Formats: sequence, C-alpha cells, structure tokens
Amino acid sequence: MTLLLVTGASGHLGHLTVHALLARGVEASTIVATARRTEAVKDLADLGVVTRAADYDDPDSLAEAFAGVDRVLLVSGSEVGSRIPQHRHVIDAARASGVSLLGYTSILGGTGTGLALAEEHGATEDYLASSGVPHVLLRNGWYLENYTENTAVPLQLGTVYGAAGDGRVSAASRRDFAEAAAVVMTSPDQEGKVYELAGDKAFTMTEYAAALSEVTGRAITYTDLPVEEYAAALVSGGLPATYAEILADSDSGIARGALEDTSHTLSALIGRPTNLLVEALAHDAV
Repeated sequence: MTLLLVTGASGHLGHLTVHALLARGVEASTIVATARRTEAVKDLADLGVVTRAADYDDPDSLAEAFAGVDRVLLVSGSEVGSRIPQHRHVIDAARASGVSLLGYTSILGGTGTGLALAEEHGATEDYLASSGVPHVLLRNGWYLENYTENTAVPLQLGTVYGAAGDGRVSAASRRDFAEAAAVVMTSPDQEGKVYELAGDKAFTMTEYAAALSEVTGRAITYTDLPVEEYAAALVSGGLPATYAEILADSDSGIARGALEDTSHTLSALIGRPTNLLVEALAHDAV
C-alpha cells in the first residue's frame, strides 16, 4: 500500500491538504497525517486517516512516522528562526526512508524576492537540492487569511496601517493552496518542478481597505507608513520586535512587487478561479 504523508496536519494548511486529498478520492487509509500530538488530529483519525506523532525538532519521531511512506508533503514550520534545522530533520528522515517524492511549501519567488522571510525557505530549498531526495517545490504566495483574520484593529481604528505603498499582493486562500498541494502530490512526474502559486486577482492595501469598507459598511482607509515607523507601530501594538520587523519587511517587498504574480499557475492547477478578497472578507470578517 502506497502511503502519502502530510506533516503539520494539525495546522491550517496541513489539515486542509488532508481534506483536499480525501476530496480527490484518495483512500483515507493511505494518508498519514502527522502532528506533535496525535490528539490534535483526532478528527482526521475519525475519518480513517492514519495519524502518527512527529515533531520537527525530534529526528527519532520523524524516522518512526516516515516508516513505509512513499510521498511526503513538508508543510513549512511556523517557528521563524528555527525552520532551517527543523526542515533539515524532515528532509533527512525522508531520505533515510527512501521516499519517492517530497513536496515542500516554500515562498512565492524564493530568495529572488529579497524578503527576509524567504531566507529560511531558500536555505531549505538549497538543502533539498543537495540531499538527493526527489522533490517538488510549491512556492506559495500570501494567504488571504493574513488579511481577513486580522481585521479587528482596522475596524477599531478606521484605517489599515502598512508600508506596502501602491504595491499589489496576489494573495489566495489556504484552501486554494491546499487543493494545489493535493493535486501535485497525487500527480505523476513531479520531480524537479517548481510551482509559483498565487491568487488570480492582486490588490493594493488601498483596495483591501475599500473591500473591508464594502463588506462591513464602515469607512476604512489605508495609511501608508515608512517601513521603520510601521515596524515600531506593530511593536507598540504588542508584537515582538523580530516578528514586527518581518511583517514590515514583507510590506516593503509588496511595495516593490515581490508578492505579485500574474501566471495563474494556481488556478490552472486547481481547475477553478482562486478565491477573491471580498468573498473571503465576507466569510471571515463579518
């Protein structure tokens, strides 16, 4: 029996990917969903999915989880600053178990974006290239949820703060990216491919503010700040300085077009248009 393993299945993207695999007709008993605690993916086990404990920081747990697995989707870790050793542990376990394909959820444009957030992804891609593990790269753009799940402050203050200028971001929903991962991981001849994945319709932060106004019926504007001021504002709002700097740096990347993509590769993979900002706001923000 061929097993397809999804790491980080207790997280948003991993969990949605398992459901996308099931929707594509993949037998639940051939899907392995891993999480640090199997209790966190009990709902998947109830559907017949195989669940195994695996911790990116624990190579022994990864070796046990990968036993008998043929394909692996490595959903990138969420702990910025720790992801390089964590991802290497996963890749090493995949190599030792002899997987036929490892998919990695990287970042749109790779290190070519110049984003600070891309550095760990670039290091992971380099390690994959040197590992000898057959792999495919799913370079995901920004999530719509980065905006739709963080509307409380704009609604309270009446403005969206940022440092993105008039730059456009081609965001898509986690569901879109999960469906694409399911397509790639169940398709033949994927080794060596690189998919630049992004939403069909890019938007500026001014357009985001206008969409939020449309959905909520409240007047919301966009206030553009210098990168340093935006980072300082995020810190004053309670974010850790390192995280605030990454967010501000990402906005500066949007300003120079680093997160805009017009290839429509994502919608071509999933066979439908990607979710629109205003639709996602209507679902998440109201």
